[in-house]
Amino acid sequence: MTMISILQVETRDAYPALIAGIEAQFGREGSVEIAARFLDAELADFHWQSRMMERHLGRYEGEIDADDGGLELERIAILGVLKGAWFVATCIVDGDGAVHDIFNLRLMKSAWDAHEAFEQTH
Repeated sequence: MTMISILQVETRDAYPALIAGIEAQFGREGSVEIAARFLDAELADFHWQSRMMERHLGRYEGEIDADDGGLELERIAILGVLKGAWFVATCIVDGDGAVHDIFNLRLMKSAWDAHEAFEQTH
């Protein structure tokens, strides 16, 4: 049996909060460029925080890096919205719910396309 978790929120898009925080600290000028750098550096974290649905795909047998030795990692399919764009991806997550990596990230044209892609992710 496949377990799908639907996170009950209107939107979890982490981008507006990122922009607001940058503007509060550094001012409005250049905030979009700074946000782009944050997104590039923390891609997996922002997508994980912006997920609206998740589905367990099974254990992850590989290693992310040498510091992950001994961690039990899981593959989780996610669907969400970031910067107003629908996405589907697979994340590698530890038992504490901390994301370690993201792959197969796909931007979708619509919620319908995202849900279809999410259902086909394995």
